[in-house]
Amino acid sequence: MSIAGGVDKAIERGNSIGCQTIQIFVKNNNQWFAKPLPEAEIKRFKKLKEETGILVFAHTGYLINLASPKENVYTNSMRSMLEELERSEKLGLPFLVLHPGSSLDTTKEEGIKKIAKSINELFQKTAGDKTKIALETTAGAGSSIGSRFSEIGAIIKLVKDKKRIGVCFDTCHSFSAGYDIKSPEGYKKTWDEFDQEIGLKYLLAFHFNDSKKEFGSHKDRHEHIGQGTLGLEPFRMILNDQRFEDIPLCLETPKDVDMKEDLDNLATLKSLII
Repeated sequence: MSIAGGVDKAIERGNSIGCQTIQIFVKNNNQWFAKPLPEAEIKRFKKLKEETGILVFAHTGYLINLASPKENVYTNSMRSMLEELERSEKLGLPFLVLHPGSSLDTTKEEGIKKIAKSINELFQKTAGDKTKIALETTAGAGSSIGSRFSEIGAIIKLVKDKKRIGVCFDTCHSFSAGYDIKSPEGYKKTWDEFDQEIGLKYLLAFHFNDSKKEFGSHKDRHEHIGQGTLGLEPFRMILNDQRFEDIPLCLETPKDVDMKEDLDNLATLKSLII
């Protein structure tokens, strides 16, 4: 949900179409830094969150890359990430979804170590805070880290404060990365591997997105639910899987101004629940 006009407006928008969960950015997602959130805005946000009962979590800005070997990018990423964690904590958000990062011209192993080291530093600087980091599964384009469960598992193993780390499973990304969640056999195999490499206890959220691109394409192109190469079956299986009944789900499908597409996607998903 858009935060145009203030973070509290996102809750109003979500509530207007019957959302129980929404995802927001805590600042402009294409800028490194932002002015502090006004206290009055934080109060309005918390009041609305309590009144509506909507669960709100956040997604980091797109510039952040905790694996970057470029010094200026890395320095800005760490500063920006710290700022976002602090803003999320002030808003009382349970977690902040993060694309793990891209190793660029260094190895993935180096990237994994750098991400974990960075998270450890960030948690040290925000010691006592409750907001967690949820590493998002990625499509695996270029040198991006997180398309294999083993890569995310390796980062988590190196993070010292296990209570503040988790995972956000993106359906489009993982399908594009080569995880077959369409067939019952592939679905079982995917979640068995997730549990083995990461651990189901670390799953904090789902991003529900169909995919414009084919299985194993490593391309991140979201589509409306049931209108892409994933179809309805993966969403039906997840929605009726008792292991996930308490895990928040969020759409990242294409949006229009009046949110009609969101309503259509929500209706499609609700029709799949048995």
